Amino acid sequence: MNQVAIDRVDSDVLLIRLAGRWELRNGLASAAAVETELRRVPPPSRVAFDAQELGLWDSSLLAFLAGVSASCRERGVALDATALSTGLHNLLDLAVAVPERAGARKELSTPPYLERLGARALAVVAEGGETLSFLGSMTLASVQLVRRNARYRASDLWLLIQQCGGEALPIVTLISFLVGVILAFVGAVQLKQFGAQIYVANLVGVAMTREMGALMSAILMAGRTGASFAAELGTMKVTQELDAFTTAGFSIPEFLVLPRVMALVLMMPLLCLYADFVGILGGATIGVGMLDLSWTMYIGQTTHAVRLGDTVGGLFKSAVYGGLIAGAGCVRGLQAGSSASAVGRAATSAVVTSMVAIIVACGVFAFLFYVLGI
Repeated sequence: MNQVAIDRVDSDVLLIRLAGRWELRNGLASAAAVETELRRVPPPSRVAFDAQELGLWDSSLLAFLAGVSASCRERGVALDATALSTGLHNLLDLAVAVPERAGARKELSTPPYLERLGARALAVVAEGGETLSFLGSMTLASVQLVRRNARYRASDLWLLIQQCGGEALPIVTLISFLVGVILAFVGAVQLKQFGAQIYVANLVGVAMTREMGALMSAILMAGRTGASFAAELGTMKVTQELDAFTTAGFSIPEFLVLPRVMALVLMMPLLCLYADFVGILGGATIGVGMLDLSWTMYIGQTTHAVRLGDTVGGLFKSAVYGGLIAGAGCVRGLQAGSSASAVGRAATSAVVTSMVAIIVACGVFAFLFYVLGI
């Protein structure tokens, strides 16, 4: 434990006795007592140290000595550090060799509300401008794709298709099956009161093909693939790979973004169709196992209830969701800062943006399909 004793040897000398172990885990000693002694009348003309009982020490002792040195310098009191060890004396001289520049320490203060509101508004406008610029560059890249002039590697596209499609099947299978089971349970509880258990097949089939298959697949891909796109591009920005591509003459939207958008747009309808099938299978498991329905009856009722328009509408929605997820992930990755924490924030922002865009698009589709009578 650090120990400090202050003695007034005579009217001119203030002796500071240092003892014990001076370690940061024991806390920092305050120089307030020394400051009080220096203010007394008459003030001492010299401050000296006694370090005979001083044990192990680290930077906590140096911080205390630097504070005493600063107080002495302010009041024109001489500091006698000859009693200190050579190493400690040299460190103290090094610490006080260059005085702290006035105003170097920035005081932390909360800016006014209007200032914070204005800064946030400017940030939103800047993000909007970057998003519009991204959409414009992607439009040009799509035109180049149609003209077969887009520059990207086919091997990258096939690898992304594998990552967005085949590698996502396990989680899509699990969630879709459970969603079908949940829908069947909810429907069975209500329909069993009227002896209409057979209509559980209608409920599960229509819900999965029209909404839940595309929606659940999109949410899963937003958390899995959209965040991955943002993290990949954000990391490439931190490591200056994007600058290297630009310097080499490659277009970032064509070479890096376009394959990701294409892969997810192509794979989302297939994942949605697979999710529809697995969800209906989950509902059939409940219908056959708990509601005493036969497989033939359940499949026949599902086939009668689900229309081709329901399935096609769900597949179209999933393709749009895929474009939104890929676009949000890529734009957040390109907007990431140049630090490791910025990559994490970009991935989080990509997931949030994707999910908001998916829900908004789902509401828009529901209104349009109702108006069009689909």
